[in-house]
Amino acid sequence: MPGERRRGMDHDIYPFSPLPARPPFRLPGGDRVAFFVLLHLEYWELLPPDDAYRDPRFRSEFGNYFPEYRVWTYREYGARIGIFRTLDVLAEFGLPVTVAVNAMAAERYRGLVAMLRDRGYEPVAHGISANRMVTSRMSEDAERRHIAESRDRLAQVWGTSPSGWHGQDFGATERTSRLLAEAGFAYTLDWANDEAPYWHNPDRSLVAVPAQPDWDDVQTHWHRRVPIETMPSLLGDAADRLLAEDGGARVLGIGLHPWMIGAPHRIRYLREALGRVVGRPGLRAMTGGEIASTFKDLPT
Repeated sequence: MPGERRRGMDHDIYPFSPLPARPPFRLPGGDRVAFFVLLHLEYWELLPPDDAYRDPRFRSEFGNYFPEYRVWTYREYGARIGIFRTLDVLAEFGLPVTVAVNAMAAERYRGLVAMLRDRGYEPVAHGISANRMVTSRMSEDAERRHIAESRDRLAQVWGTSPSGWHGQDFGATERTSRLLAEAGFAYTLDWANDEAPYWHNPDRSLVAVPAQPDWDDVQTHWHRRVPIETMPSLLGDAADRLLAEDGGARVLGIGLHPWMIGAPHRIRYLREALGRVVGRPGLRAMTGGEIASTFKDLPT
């Protein structure tokens, strides 16, 4: 209405919607928490294109010399060593897994892709490489091509087109959600502003499934330097609270990067963290796509 004070942040990407003002999210059987694992399979280019933009939080690692093989090989460690430890732990708990895969990782780690696909894991498009974020420096056409190329190159290797999107380092523009819907994506994992799924565009074709940075290994234990020993209590305390709260079901997702969590001195804390939550009454293990589909099937 004219003159009405605008609510929420200064953008028109989605409407502001506080939890009590919308219908509650419901899970089958009356479960209270949808728990999902977001595993990352990424490739870092040693010599990315000149117009590539990388998350500035990582730039201090490289200093003023280039290329810096030590840092790149530490990331490659995840695909050579760390992922196998991580997969062993996930298999112990029998969890469904959502895998964020960038296009170059799919093409260069085909053996790993085949292993993940054969386990029934769900692929999510994750850009072209870990060095190329979506940013507002891109034109709309360049961003549209980036999204389509990420989707198509992953689909070519995986054998099925991904229904979900997770931008590299959460990179997005004011156009991204619209372009994702145009490209046929059903859900996005880039928005941390909620604890339940919600419609992210006016025509209700794209669902935002929250992927909270607080339960992502790199965001919390690498960037913020929260001791890795706290991982079990962080995840367990979150599950305790979400299972006890009223107002509909909530989403709890843990983000895993094999180069980080797959190190020998860290992997035990993933096992302990999952032990705090998996199998608890009221907690349902799901993939990102299952969460989005459950939300879409709710009556409006």
